[in-house]
Amino acid sequence: MKSQKTGIILLNMGGPGKQDDVAPFLFNLFSDRDIIQLGSRFLQKPIAWFISRRRAPKSRAIYAKIGGGSPLLGITLQQASALQKSLTAKGDFQVTVAMRYWPPFADEAVSFLQKQGVDSIIALTLYPHFSKATTGSSVNHLKKSLTRLAPNLSLKVISSYPTQPSYIKALAENIIKGLHSIKDNNVQIIYSAHSLPVSFIQNGDPYVDHIKNTIAAVERITGQKGRLCYQSRSGPVEWLSPSTPEMLTILAEEGCKNILAVPISFVSDHVETLYEINMLYREQAEELGMQLLSTPSLNTHPLFIDCLKDLVLQVQNKNNHS
Repeated sequence: MKSQKTGIILLNMGGPGKQDDVAPFLFNLFSDRDIIQLGSRFLQKPIAWFISRRRAPKSRAIYAKIGGGSPLLGITLQQASALQKSLTAKGDFQVTVAMRYWPPFADEAVSFLQKQGVDSIIALTLYPHFSKATTGSSVNHLKKSLTRLAPNLSLKVISSYPTQPSYIKALAENIIKGLHSIKDNNVQIIYSAHSLPVSFIQNGDPYVDHIKNTIAAVERITGQKGRLCYQSRSGPVEWLSPSTPEMLTILAEEGCKNILAVPISFVSDHVETLYEINMLYREQAEELGMQLLSTPSLNTHPLFIDCLKDLVLQVQNKNNHS
């Protein structure tokens, strides 16, 4: 009997690779009704087109500061390659990636895995904390693609892992290193997560609970308490609070001198870590008389790759025993 071959698709948001990609990337993002509903379904795309054209110059200027485009695809491909390597001795796996708002999209990933002759697919999100705006949207996108291109392939989804042990250890290790690099003992840890409209949480999105579970698990290892805040809000709705800029102002008023910022909801470097945390918030902290350092994103941290591998093997073992 031939051994089963499993396809793994790492799901992430995607980002514009170069300056010319910024406006079309924003258009794809604002066209997604899982994230934002711009009037009726019929009006979504025209409004998305208008907003993306208006926002593009400011976004292009920000991407120019981090090298011209997002490094997210390159990092995700490195994660896929590291995961592929770590699974070599564990069975027949083929790892690929699918981005939500910029190529390679789900269709490309599904077609590639079909050509590789896979028998089933595991979708593995690179958002450890579930939200319908991130993992929810990516999984819907993938399911539509499978229905169209490969309806006979079974799909298992790993939709969150806020307290996966290797993931928690990787975060804790980065925090302990960060604390050691600051000579002063007066350090405040802040956990900066991507913001969401408050309405998502009111409608049952588990995102904030997942983040708090991660922080509690990390703090059991580090023995250090931190404070949660939210970055990257945009648009005229009520967002989760306090925002990261608000938190910096609060800390300055409390006489804080050193901040260690932990990008808690991001596992890969992109504009939110490279520009917002390491440039914008660092500058704001300096103006307020504080020093802000940040822990690195997990990217291809060996413990994070172990986390992804263990998640895959858990699903695989369940399949084999069911």
